[in-house]
Amino acid sequence: MTTAEPSAQSEEFDLGRLLAARGAERYELHARHLNHQLPRMLHTIGFDKIYERAEGAHFWDADGNDYLDMLAGFGVMGLGRHHPVVRKALHDVLDASLADLTRFDCQPLPGLLAERLLTHSPHLDRVFFGNSGTEAVETALKFARYATGKPRVLYCSHAFHGLTTGSLSVNGESGFRDGFAPLLPDTAVPLGDLDTLAKELRKGDVAGLIVEPIQGKGVHEAPPGYLLAAQELLHRHKALLIADEVQTGLGRTGDFYAYQHEDGVEPDLVCVAKALSGGYVPVGATLGKDWIFKKVYSSMDRVLVHSASFGSNAQAMAAGLAVLSVMENEEIVANARAMGERLRSRLSALVDKYELLSEVRGRGLMIGIEFGRPRSLKLRSRWTMLQAARKGLFAQMVVVPLLQRHRILTQVSGDHLEVIKLIPPLIIGERDVDRFVDAFTEVMDDAHHGGGLMWDFGKTLVKQAVANR
Repeated sequence: MTTAEPSAQSEEFDLGRLLAARGAERYELHARHLNHQLPRMLHTIGFDKIYERAEGAHFWDADGNDYLDMLAGFGVMGLGRHHPVVRKALHDVLDASLADLTRFDCQPLPGLLAERLLTHSPHLDRVFFGNSGTEAVETALKFARYATGKPRVLYCSHAFHGLTTGSLSVNGESGFRDGFAPLLPDTAVPLGDLDTLAKELRKGDVAGLIVEPIQGKGVHEAPPGYLLAAQELLHRHKALLIADEVQTGLGRTGDFYAYQHEDGVEPDLVCVAKALSGGYVPVGATLGKDWIFKKVYSSMDRVLVHSASFGSNAQAMAAGLAVLSVMENEEIVANARAMGERLRSRLSALVDKYELLSEVRGRGLMIGIEFGRPRSLKLRSRWTMLQAARKGLFAQMVVVPLLQRHRILTQVSGDHLEVIKLIPPLIIGERDVDRFVDAFTEVMDDAHHGGGLMWDFGKTLVKQAVANR
């Protein structure tokens, strides 16, 4: 018996050839087969760029123009893009041809990554690995309810913990929740309000409180002393403190975890993801106390009571180990703290100069720039026009020229918020910080002293907002 010769049509897959042939169709393909509103939105605000390559904190387009990334893929690119150590680790793990995901053995990499990760939170004992931040939150919700035997999980107003049904139940933004009910039993409490927390806990059915030490939507930090006091209240009522560090963890705020800025805070469960991936392979992790895990996995019959098909896969574990190694060897947390202070202090100095600039807040390289109602009549009338159409349009007016004129990618920090959030790669240096501040200053000058092009674009956004009502 002879083997048939391959036909001319069955050529070996060549990714480079495919991208060269069809890469230019990217926006058309997305509009046709994926979320059709995304390319429409990008085109409306002029964000429909074609980036050809990326490295560190920078992109380059087909013309060789350099763009500064102050978004880090919503925090995923903590080490920037294509860090050589992470890249090598992934090549190495693929070349090793490991017997991965057999499901009936114990591979070394998950244990090694768990061991390394737990050194940064010595009060915790065990780790469950999933594939994303929302899976890490889902795990924490399930574990908290099972371990306490109580059904209800509290969360903070305006919180964001993910978009799957369980994590959506503890999402504080109605725009994400609308139309997806019924969800899990839950109750929102204001961030920092201990009286409301105590009132809910007295009902006796609360499994825990999930909280971002710094909320991603709007960049709002928990008030000093709140996390420790909340922890004491929760434990008094046999409920758990769950820290969502998916965005704030791994050095983002100038400490390894954001909850560590407050002495004595030791959450029962901690959720991490995003930057642990190195920007390559999705990975999420839920860290917890020994007694919680032993209660969930209480017998051999319950060994797979909570699992994930791709959880603990070798590529994700290798990426995580490489990320933690780089963070230690290159002093990433210290750099985030120093560059964050430089960025925040330079931006804060502009608050008194620009009446449209209300506040600069945050920690480390997680910074919120909030705009507010101006004093002068001319600017106030323009501001009122934007607010009447849709809150958040002025922040969008700032984001657009930052990209169009200065080639800096930023984001508006949530729907209907006049806040720009800066979460750049943690590897940025003084030159990147100064580039952003200089560009932002120019945009503010334009908005305050003429700025015809900027306000003309505002009229375009107003028309778009009115049309979408």
